Amino acid sequence: MKKTQGFTLFELLISIAILGIVTAIAMPNLSDFIVKMRVDGEISQLQRMILTARSGAVNVEQNVTVCPLNSSNTCQNNWKGEITVFTDIDNDGVYEAGDNEERIAVKDANTTNDTLIFNHSRVTYSPDGTLGGFYQGTFRYCPEHYNDYSRGITVSSTSGRVYTSLDTNSDGKEEDRNGTVITCL
Repeated sequence: MKKTQGFTLFELLISIAILGIVTAIAMPNLSDFIVKMRVDGEISQLQRMILTARSGAVNVEQNVTVCPLNSSNTCQNNWKGEITVFTDIDNDGVYEAGDNEERIAVKDANTTNDTLIFNHSRVTYSPDGTLGGFYQGTFRYCPEHYNDYSRGITVSSTSGRVYTSLDTNSDGKEEDRNGTVITCL
């Protein structure tokens, strides 16, 4: 008698059904994980941009600005767009390459429907590493449809240091240094 190798149709259908059940259970968790990783990546990249501006100001002994530039190279308040770090010699919030101002770093525009909110059009650091004006506040990054996963970066008014938000009370929502929940609503 000849022995056949392989799966029967019944075994194949059972395997596909089990795979479908496992996938249905895992998908919501995978979606949450992907959103959290995206938020973490954006917050890390923004924090590096701000730290680059601060250390750049100290290193080149000039004002350095972080902001989204519009088409005329003037700082604007659309933080979802491309964000630029540049030397701002005259501290006017305008990138002027002809006046020996240089771009230090550029972060690409956000391609998702997530929001990044900051109450000012720029953050400028003085050559001593402190804020060159009243640009302190909290950047709030909120992923679309996942407000509970919002994160923030606080720029200190006294030292110019940056602090990322933390979930200090273990409620699943991150708070700034004052204990205020990061939200974009």
